[in-house]
Amino acid sequence: MRTFFGFVLVAALAFAGWLAWAVLTPVQPQAQTFVMLHPGYSTRRIATELKSSGVIRSEQAFVLWRYISHRRSLKAGEYLFEQPANIIDVQKRLRRGDVYFHIVVVPEGFTMFDIAHAIEAGGLGPAQDFLKVAQTDTTLISDIAPNATSLEGFLFPDTYQFSRMMTMEEMAAAMVKRFRAVMQQIGLASTPAEPLELTVTMASIIEKETSVQDERPLVASVYYNRLEKKIALDADPSVIYAELLAGKYTGTLHHDDMRFESPYNTYTHVGLPPGPIGNPGRSSLEAAMHPAQSDYYYFVADAQGHHRFAHTLEEHDKNVAAYRRAMRGQ
Repeated sequence: MRTFFGFVLVAALAFAGWLAWAVLTPVQPQAQTFVMLHPGYSTRRIATELKSSGVIRSEQAFVLWRYISHRRSLKAGEYLFEQPANIIDVQKRLRRGDVYFHIVVVPEGFTMFDIAHAIEAGGLGPAQDFLKVAQTDTTLISDIAPNATSLEGFLFPDTYQFSRMMTMEEMAAAMVKRFRAVMQQIGLASTPAEPLELTVTMASIIEKETSVQDERPLVASVYYNRLEKKIALDADPSVIYAELLAGKYTGTLHHDDMRFESPYNTYTHVGLPPGPIGNPGRSSLEAAMHPAQSDYYYFVADAQGHHRFAHTLEEHDKNVAAYRRAMRGQ
């Protein structure tokens, strides 16, 4: 009998020693290791995923410690492991839901096509999946832009943190939520005389035409002056966007493109395009709301990052010639 109890004691001590070793000894992942734990995974399935990724020493020890500790449930999500950690540390992270967030930067002026590619580049899913949401899920803005045919213009430029557990709809909703916050901050509202879509559309053109914040109210004044006189806006970015929508844009704009047939082409159609041609930032929205008072009808780049403004076509032609000379001299 003593021999039996002695054997049991030795076995128990050996088991306790193994468990302590497996639970307490840190494991160093070979490199940055991402592990995706989906909703509904059992403790054993989680242990299997972690062991196969080289994050823990033993599946059995992970499961045993989970039941011994009797703590909160382990949360689903994508986790990054790059520092030495033992099973206790790993389970603490999973209980906290310390998931990995992918950074998605949306610069001012990005189109929904650009954002879709940024989502894909960030490892969050196919660009086409986000683009489908951006092109169809207008219920997100139906209360503020009932005539919008896509989310273009309302996906506010910012730096976002998204997890792979988020759906494309949730990512788009986060961008729209940010737009709404800025909209309230600057007092942007829809009125019968000036529907919100028109202001956002104008802001998107301004955003595409100049990156110089101080110039934006002047650019806005040019376009509003042309609208008042029923002069075509002749905005090159609108042609690019028209070709993007049709899948025809090659990356370079040529003279023949100015005749591209589309309601978004402001060379061939007088007035604003049917909707935004990109996603404007705060200063472009403010410029569209509060344009400068001017009698300018033209502007052209000056080859130094700014623009020259003109009252007449003759004056504009001189500015264009000066721009071409400057470009040849570079």
